[in-house]
Amino acid sequence: MAELIKIYEENPNAKDIAKVVSVLKKGGLIIYPTDTVYGLGCDITNNSALEKIAKIKGVKLDKANFSFICEDLSNLSEYAKQIDNSTFKILKRNLPGPYTFILPGSNNLPSVFKKKKTVGIRVPDNSICQAIVNKLGNPIVSTSIKDEDEVIEYTTDPELILEKWDKLVDLVIDGGYGDNVASTVVDLTTDTPEIIREGKGDIDL
Repeated sequence: MAELIKIYEENPNAKDIAKVVSVLKKGGLIIYPTDTVYGLGCDITNNSALEKIAKIKGVKLDKANFSFICEDLSNLSEYAKQIDNSTFKILKRNLPGPYTFILPGSNNLPSVFKKKKTVGIRVPDNSICQAIVNKLGNPIVSTSIKDEDEVIEYTTDPELILEKWDKLVDLVIDGGYGDNVASTVVDLTTDTPEIIREGKGDIDL
């Protein structure tokens, strides 16, 4: 059964963050708040945890379009190929924020993603996930948690999330009510930026 842990975004408790990181390092799955919808995540370096998320989502891992949640842009060169100045300026202007940027993947991608030519990078404007990634020391792989409800696409109440995901994940973070609008997805792999999905936030391209 999953554990529910309350963490306040204004001042994330270091002990609680350490507990979350411990779960991730052991290959556990967490559900956590972002600056948009709640996400399902695991440690990017843990292949068995990545397999679990792919299975839950019903996709093959090497074809999965998961986002990499980073604390800031310092991880960028690890996972994305050399990016030009104008692309970097777009990232700098909009991050942290409710955006997923698709970039050309580098050769340093974790082995399970080696076949992928692109990578989705997220730097959410949320101090809880920033603190988790900081303490973990590397990005977490993430995907939004969808709801079967036809009216509400994303569950926003952490207690309802716990009820639904209780047997699938190890820990649910209650960071308050989430949003029900996902991130805006922008493709930066060509010369002209292209908005793939309109979501939260006004993008400055």
